[in-house]
Amino acid sequence: MQAIILAAGMGKRLGRYTKDATKCMVSVNGKTLIEHTIEALAAHNVSRLIVVTGYRSAVLTNFISKKFSAENLNGMKIEYIENTVYDKTNNIYSLYLARNEMVKDDTLLLESDVIFKRELIANLIKRKEKNLAVVSPFEPWMDGTCTLLDKNGNITGMLDKAHFKWSDIKDYYKTVNIYKFSADFSKHYYVPFLEAYQKAFGKNEYYEQVLKVLSFLSGTALKALIIRGDDWYEIDDPADLAIAENRFAKGKEKLTLLQKRYGGYWRFPQIKDFCYLVNPYFPPENMVHELAANFHTLLTHYPSGAAQQSLLAGKIFNVLPEHIAVGNGAAELIASCAPMITGTVAIPYPTFNEYPERLAHVEIASVPVHAKNFSYTASNIIKTARKENARAVLLINPDNPSGNFLAKKDVLQLCSELKKQNALLIFDESFIDFAQKEKRYTLIDEAVLCDNPNLIVIKSISKSYGVPGLRLGVLASADTACIKKIQKQNAIWNINSFAEYYLQIYDKYKKSYEAACDLVAAERARFIAQLKKLPHVAVFPSQANFVLCRLDGAISATKCATVLLEKYNIFIKDLSAKHGFERGSFIRFAIRDANDNNMLLNALQTILK
Repeated sequence: MQAIILAAGMGKRLGRYTKDATKCMVSVNGKTLIEHTIEALAAHNVSRLIVVTGYRSAVLTNFISKKFSAENLNGMKIEYIENTVYDKTNNIYSLYLARNEMVKDDTLLLESDVIFKRELIANLIKRKEKNLAVVSPFEPWMDGTCTLLDKNGNITGMLDKAHFKWSDIKDYYKTVNIYKFSADFSKHYYVPFLEAYQKAFGKNEYYEQVLKVLSFLSGTALKALIIRGDDWYEIDDPADLAIAENRFAKGKEKLTLLQKRYGGYWRFPQIKDFCYLVNPYFPPENMVHELAANFHTLLTHYPSGAAQQSLLAGKIFNVLPEHIAVGNGAAELIASCAPMITGTVAIPYPTFNEYPERLAHVEIASVPVHAKNFSYTASNIIKTARKENARAVLLINPDNPSGNFLAKKDVLQLCSELKKQNALLIFDESFIDFAQKEKRYTLIDEAVLCDNPNLIVIKSISKSYGVPGLRLGVLASADTACIKKIQKQNAIWNINSFAEYYLQIYDKYKKSYEAACDLVAAERARFIAQLKKLPHVAVFPSQANFVLCRLDGAISATKCATVLLEKYNIFIKDLSAKHGFERGSFIRFAIRDANDNNMLLNALQTILK
């Protein structure tokens, strides 16, 4: 078995990464792509390797000769063919230059910008089928040639961009650009068609087009070897490189890289996200379909300004429009509100980091919390506010990440006491809709706001309503001057048309939302009961859509999070770096649906043994 690597391309989209080197010399987690590939081939007894070079050919050949000796190549010999017109041709010409080598032996054909798990080569070689194309079920991030398969795994067609249909993606398999061809297939089919195709259409084409033609001919059966999406990645630009490093990192580094992304996890569809907090039961399917049906209209029209957004939000929460502002997520409203706050601010710790980071200009007074369970009362807050002469108090209720919960009467009493000392209460109720039905309440209420002009209520629509991609949040206060300042500080189009339309149609789905919150509360109770059965886990009470836990065994929070991610594709919140959790034994789980939660429970059962 021999191999051919096509490595002539310039990799322009990688910018500075290919300024002084070739595309395949880009490093992924400390090792270049060409090293990954050559090591995989040498480890599986490939006897001969032909590298088709082009851009910075001498740089690449020198790099390979320095990195690999006869000893670490396991007897594999490396030869080179140079494409001197690499800047005027595409990969069909690079492969054409190696056509005479293809017919000498069974061949693995690879492109140099793909990283893959090493066992793929072993699987490809040992498979009895003589001619194989490695493919992967299509995922939304993918681009390029796709294949169609019959029930026996034969490739029956290949689609380019011109014939791609999003409505049919369930039937598509993306080419990984790794193939196995027998010498007989190359000699009698592929090379003759390669020569004819290039003669007819020129050198600026792609070799997949030849396979597309062959897929329609009987007797040239090309079968598919299907692999998972997280077994490979094609690197064309810096964003691809970052994702590849995430996918192929090991241990704690894999966890750290994923944490630094702060979202965008649709590029990692194999991962179950128990870190970020989203309602798993809302929006309903009908609402999604309504948004989808209006996609083109919303995409091609500007959204309204702040006044119209306030009218829509006021209708949803039954408050006057001058008492509510809409933001690009609660994060924007926190950032807009923070400069208005002066003096000392009392905050129970641990807390949601966004607030103290935005309040770096003021003095923070920590409200004492129970040392073992992080609980506190309204009285604890009042005492601290009086002692520190606080000008404001921040209360997240239920609190994130502890899950601590204060009843409505206690919060209103707190607000009343703060009013006496001319202090604000900033009340974040982003998780309050997940409380048990008998405990659930809201302070976005016209009577409550008017009775408490020192009250500012912030609510994340993203978390409660299951639409984080829309980036929606609201801030409510009877202080109209505060609302006007918020609206003036924000951009005129701070939310997009999709978010505005969501606000417009929400009332039709209000009952579905209430039912979804009831489902979360019920699943939380079941999930907590099951967590309590696990060894070495202390489970904290919660009225939110997450649960705080402490690991009391030998495994640390970081180790637990790392193993869950690496072995089970489960991403949880490791709280080791958070103020208040310095002991490194605290983790937080988002509440997902029962199937996903059971998957997590089973993984934890194995890990914690």
